[in-house]
Amino acid sequence: MITLDQAIAIAFSKAHPLHILTVDYIHANARILAQDVFADDDMPPFNKSAMDGYACRKADMGQELTVIELIPAGKSPTKSMGQGQCSKIMTGAQVPDGADTVFMVEYCKETSTGRVRFTGNKTNTNICQKGEDLKKGQLVLASGCLLKPQHIAMLATVGCIRPLVYKKPDIGIISTGSELVNPEEKPNESQIRNSNGPQLYAQATGAGYQANDYGIVSDDEQLIRHKIEQSIAKNDVTILSGGVSVGDFDFVPQIIRELGFEIHFSKISIKPGQHTTFASKENKYIIGLPGNPVSSFIQFEVFVRPFLLKLMNYKQTEIRLPMAMNHSFDRNKSDRNECLPVQIINENEVKLVDYHGSAHIHAYHQAYGFITVPAGKTGLLKGEIVDVRPL
Repeated sequence: MITLDQAIAIAFSKAHPLHILTVDYIHANARILAQDVFADDDMPPFNKSAMDGYACRKADMGQELTVIELIPAGKSPTKSMGQGQCSKIMTGAQVPDGADTVFMVEYCKETSTGRVRFTGNKTNTNICQKGEDLKKGQLVLASGCLLKPQHIAMLATVGCIRPLVYKKPDIGIISTGSELVNPEEKPNESQIRNSNGPQLYAQATGAGYQANDYGIVSDDEQLIRHKIEQSIAKNDVTILSGGVSVGDFDFVPQIIRELGFEIHFSKISIKPGQHTTFASKENKYIIGLPGNPVSSFIQFEVFVRPFLLKLMNYKQTEIRLPMAMNHSFDRNKSDRNECLPVQIINENEVKLVDYHGSAHIHAYHQAYGFITVPAGKTGLLKGEIVDVRPL
C-alpha cells in the first residue's frame, strides 16, 4: 500500500500530455494555456480619464476655466490644453495633450456659459497613464496557466482571440454493482439508487470536462468488459466506481489486465478511498474508485482532479487554509490518513461535520471542505491548527 503522494507521483509519471489545439478565446475557460501571451500594445494605449469631469492643467485649477470641447469615450481630443482652459471629459476618454489633471464633475460649478470653476480643496490627477497596466511586448500570461474568467479578459485585452491550449481529456464514467438502480427508480429492499455516477459526472463537468456517462452495469464479467471497451474507445480516461476491491464479484482489475492495461497500484493508504486503482495503456487511462459515495467523491478531489490537470500539462496547486479546531477529536484507528468533512464556524474555527463513514455522502452537503488527519495521529486538540481544503 502506498501513500497518496506516492500514488500521484506514479500517475503523473505515466501521464502523457494531450495534444495542443487552437480554440476561440471565449471557449478557453478551464483550459491550460500552451503558449506565452504578450501584450500587443501599451495598456491603456493612451492617457485615459478615470472619471467623468474636466481635464485641465493642475496649475490653473484655482481660476475660472474656459471649456473648449467635450470629449466622449471612444473619440480623440481635437484640441490641446492651453492656459486657463479645460475640456469636459467622460470616463475612459483620451486626455488631451497639455492636461495633467481631471477633476470630478461633482466638484465643479458653472460660473457662466462655457466657464467652470473647481470647487474642491484638492484632487488626485484621476488619469490612468499610458502603459501603466501593461507595456507593449510584456508577458501577460505564461504557458501552463489554468485559464479562468479573469484570464479570458486578459486574452481579449491583448487581442489573443485564438490561443493555443491543451486538449481537455474526455472522461467516461461507469457505475458497477448489481445492487444499483437509476435514481428515477424505486429500489427494492436489496437495492440502492446510483449516486456515484451522477456525482462523478457533476464533478467532471463542473471542472469543465466533457463527460460521458455509461450508466449502471451489473456485476457480470462480460457486461463490465463491454462497457469498459466502449469507454476506452471514446475517452482518454475511464472512471469506474465499484468492483475494484477483492470480493468475489470485483471483476474490474482482472478485466483491465486482460485488455492490456498495466495496473500501477490498487491501494492507497487513505480513508476513505483505500481501494483506488490506477492503470494505463499508452495514452489511455483507467481509474477504479471504491463504490461508497464519499470514497469516490474524495478520491476524485484528491487524486483524479490533479491527474486530469496533469494530462493538460498542469500541476494543481492545492488551496489549504490553516485554521484552529473548535473542539477536540479522537479516532479509534490511525493506520491511514483520514479525510473528514468540516464546517467553518464563528471566528474562522473548524468544526467536524457529523459523519458516519464512507457511505454517508449526506454529511458533505453541509461541508465547506475537509481536513486530513495524518496516519499515526490519534486525534486533534481544541485550538490545534489544521489545514482545510475547500470543496
